[in-house]
Amino acid sequence: MARSLNAVYLERLRTFYDSSASEPTQVSRSYRHAIAHYYSLLIPEGCSVLEIGCGSGQLLASLRCQTKVGVDLSSSQLARARIALPQATFYQQTDEQLEIPGTFDYIIVSDTLNFAVDVQDLLSRLRRNSHPGSRLVINFPNNLWHPLFAFAETLGLRRRQPESSWLSRHDVSQLLDLTDWETVKTQPRLLWPLGAPVIATNINRWIAPFVPALCLSVFTVARPRSTHDLRALTVSVIVPARNEAGNIAAVVERMPEMGRWTELIFVEGHSSDDTWNEIQKIQAANPNRRISILQQSGKGKGNAVREGFAVAKGDILMILDADLTVPPEDLPKFYEAVAAGRCDFANGSRLVYPMESAAMQFLNMVANKCFGLTFSWLLSQPVKDTLCGTKALLHSNYLKIAANRSYFGDFDPFGDFDLLFGADKLNLKIADIPIRYRDRTYGSTNIHRWRHGWLLLRMVIFAARKLKFV
Repeated sequence: MARSLNAVYLERLRTFYDSSASEPTQVSRSYRHAIAHYYSLLIPEGCSVLEIGCGSGQLLASLRCQTKVGVDLSSSQLARARIALPQATFYQQTDEQLEIPGTFDYIIVSDTLNFAVDVQDLLSRLRRNSHPGSRLVINFPNNLWHPLFAFAETLGLRRRQPESSWLSRHDVSQLLDLTDWETVKTQPRLLWPLGAPVIATNINRWIAPFVPALCLSVFTVARPRSTHDLRALTVSVIVPARNEAGNIAAVVERMPEMGRWTELIFVEGHSSDDTWNEIQKIQAANPNRRISILQQSGKGKGNAVREGFAVAKGDILMILDADLTVPPEDLPKFYEAVAAGRCDFANGSRLVYPMESAAMQFLNMVANKCFGLTFSWLLSQPVKDTLCGTKALLHSNYLKIAANRSYFGDFDPFGDFDLLFGADKLNLKIADIPIRYRDRTYGSTNIHRWRHGWLLLRMVIFAARKLKFV
């Protein structure tokens, strides 16, 4: 009985979309254009894309991807899609029959999840088309808009739609969890779906981010849940060091071996003390350790980190500040989180455990907490401590961030925001790793509270225009 009911429903759905193959209305065109805009922000160029419920291929056509594959149950819609995108591949299938060869970097389910006969089964099937780095991007209508849609249909302002499910954010999150997908972030978008380009653009860009509960479309990005055990990867730990001569020996002595091997890369930053001589001495005294040394060509920690990453050979890249306020003994936690696939980007958090009395001044702590709240809103992922210098990510993901850096520009002298913004732009899963923050035992901080605080605030405003107000 269930099978026959599903067949009847699918036939009605097919009939509806076969008869909808005429030119879309102005309202429909405006809505689809807005949806395509948000997908273009989420999906990078040059990747492979599979869209479930592709219709006439309008969304696929708007994406600058290397490989495009579409699936739909309507032969009429697919006929139009093949004309519009002759270079793409299309399959006529229902979600119950879904059998698509290959894996894809991005899998899209745009405004069709509510029409699936069995959402859980569909999401399970899509796991077959994913690889560890794949991302599933879904957008579905906000339940608050259901009465408005029904009212518009009653007045004849909107064509009556086939019967569909009304999934909440909680429903989608639960179904993803049941089918071994892990939610990376959820972003409600589109407060004004109608025409009037100037009005719609300004409302959706500047007002919608402040009232997400009212937005029409909910975008969710998910990644396949890791099912493998801890991998034996190699590690490169970059140690920016400026005026840290008294800490260099302790860095080497306390650095644990991680994975197959661990290399230390000291990047000296034009110190006024004996840091460079101490680095050279320590390297010579430890021939059994993988230690590389260099002097940065530019200024600032961000430049030091990038130059260290440029010569790193490890599978996982880490950053450890030479002041040792974050203990090197905590680094295996970062290794395990990334190597086991529990996250793509491990971010240290100093704001969980009690810290030593002189480790962070009160105003600095307040500023860090404010930046954490702001970033969690900007990235749609919880990030408690944005300015902790200890971070870890796969070398391959860093190369993608570096290749995509032009989107934000070279604006961050510290390197923390550059990596966090870049990770979010690539839809990487960020996880906080709590660490215990210690007092300095040598030297003084290179951070100037007011000057650098104002610079950080400017960077947040700049990034908000690139991530949230788009």
